Amino acid sequence: MRDRLIDEGPEAIPILPMKESEAEDLSRLANTRWERWAAASSFSGKAGQVCLLPGEDGSLDGVLAGYDPDDLPWSFAALPTTLPEGVYRFKTIMDPWSAGLSALGWALGAYSFERYKKPEREPAKLIWPKGVARDEVLRQVNAVYLVRDLINTPAEDMGPSALAEQAEEIAETYGARVRRWVGEELLEGNFPLVHTVGRAADDPPRLLLLHWGEGERHLALVGKGVTFDSGGLDIKSAEGMKLMKKDMGGAAHALALARLVMDADLPIRLTLVLPLVENAISGNAFRPLDIFKARNGSTVEIGNTDAEGRLILADALCLAVEQKPDMLLDFATLTGAARVALGAEVPALFSSDEELAATWLSAGQKLGDPLWRLPLHKPYRRLIDSRIADIHSTGDSGLGGAITAALFLQHFLPDALPWGHLDVMAYNSRARPGRPIGGEAMALRAAYAMISDWSQG
Repeated sequence: MRDRLIDEGPEAIPILPMKESEAEDLSRLANTRWERWAAASSFSGKAGQVCLLPGEDGSLDGVLAGYDPDDLPWSFAALPTTLPEGVYRFKTIMDPWSAGLSALGWALGAYSFERYKKPEREPAKLIWPKGVARDEVLRQVNAVYLVRDLINTPAEDMGPSALAEQAEEIAETYGARVRRWVGEELLEGNFPLVHTVGRAADDPPRLLLLHWGEGERHLALVGKGVTFDSGGLDIKSAEGMKLMKKDMGGAAHALALARLVMDADLPIRLTLVLPLVENAISGNAFRPLDIFKARNGSTVEIGNTDAEGRLILADALCLAVEQKPDMLLDFATLTGAARVALGAEVPALFSSDEELAATWLSAGQKLGDPLWRLPLHKPYRRLIDSRIADIHSTGDSGLGGAITAALFLQHFLPDALPWGHLDVMAYNSRARPGRPIGGEAMALRAAYAMISDWSQG
């Protein structure tokens, strides 16, 4: 992350945060000129409202910023790009929790994807608020930036091999051990579904297994890494294919969360499994109604080649289970059905464990990083029964698609293992403060908070 938050700055311009209830009495500004200007500007303290306060010489003397304490970190997230370039500081002393979220929101609001085009302006800079745990804020900012950068990068530059390189560089930074299977090695290593989905692409499919740490508790993370999804032989429409560079968003989430864990040096053992493929079309592409064996020996009948993510996750989950974790989380841009149910901005959580689900949901609410739980409705399991295989990848019903996809994944897991599955959009289709259009980390900070608590027992 470039310097969005700095230690000191020359003549930093003060920002005065103000709630609506406080803005009812502008005399508290103790500056008659500011009071008159704010009143003339109809400043009401509404969250996101900004009033620039002029000095006697016409220069910028201060900023009134309306905010809602229940909407942190987003209340101040628009300021880095709406305020003039320069250095600012919060004049009001906040409690460490609010100050940390405010700094986080500022940094997230300053994000821009600059690999191919320079921004038109530099974002405004903020002097660190007092009492903030700086390392923790920077750790989370860098994780969100990583997810956004990976997803925003086009598939031409972020295929399976490039994404694997990113993961291996991060592993090397933190001294993690990595094992990889590439191309035909996937068949030799018994990852038939990963190979099947990725075999039609020029960039060979691969699977990465990362190990880190020596703690008593063992966490496994799995992420869907389809770097581009044409739909395969059940080809997507042009509109449906347009955003499919983001179909590796699950892998981006899992990788960023692993880096958070390692950077914080949490006292746990960590396993990360990343199946990385492109779902392309060629003469050897897999077909509807083909049947393949998964890593655990289950036979899978293919309902639709555009439901490929659950296939590579099946092999990856089997490998993760073999590592004997105490908790397993997977992340995937898995179904349009989850978006229909919850929209593009709230990821769907499925979990076999009540405590895991409650803790993750609570952290999301507290941190402004929302998610919502959907049921693993057991009677729907019959919808993915197959007449000629152990399980059908999609079933014939178009109803409850997010649930049946989660039940498909659950087929490859032991009942006793605490497991959470996040079906995530991983993309902002509209701009909001701190959340520009493009790749997005969703419920990632909440997952990290849950894991941090869990790591302490």
